Amino acid sequence: MRAIRTRSQERILNLLKSVKQGISAQDIYIELRNRNQNMGLATVYRSLEALKLEGLVQVRTLANGEALYSLVQQDKHHLTCLQCGTSIPINQCPVHDLEDQLQISHKFKIFYHTLEFFGLCDQCQVSQ
Repeated sequence: MRAIRTRSQERILNLLKSVKQGISAQDIYIELRNRNQNMGLATVYRSLEALKLEGLVQVRTLANGEALYSLVQQDKHHLTCLQCGTSIPINQCPVHDLEDQLQISHKFKIFYHTLEFFGLCDQCQVSQ
C-alpha cells in the first residue's frame, strides 16, 4: 500500500529526481523558491523526515556535519578527506551480503545503508 503524500513531499521528490547528487535541506528550500514552489524551511525538514521514514529518501552526513539528501538508490560508499572534504565514491559494496543476512536474522526491513571511510587524500597527505 502506497502512503498518501503531501503536496510538499511530492514537490521534494520531484526535485530530488532532477538532481544527480545529494542536496542539503537549505538548498532544497532555495531551489523550490526558485521554481516558485514556496515552502517553509521547517516544512522541507518535516517532509524530508517523512520521506526518509517511508524509505524513499536517504541522508548522508558529511564530516562537517552537513546533511545531504537524495532519493534512495543503489548504495553509495565513499572515502572522505577530513582536511579538504573531497569525497571519492567506492563502487563495490563490501557489506551487501551482511545487509541481506541482517534483514533475515532480525526481521528488519533495511531501506539503505551507507559506508564511509574518513582520512586524508593523496594531496592532503603531501601538504602535511
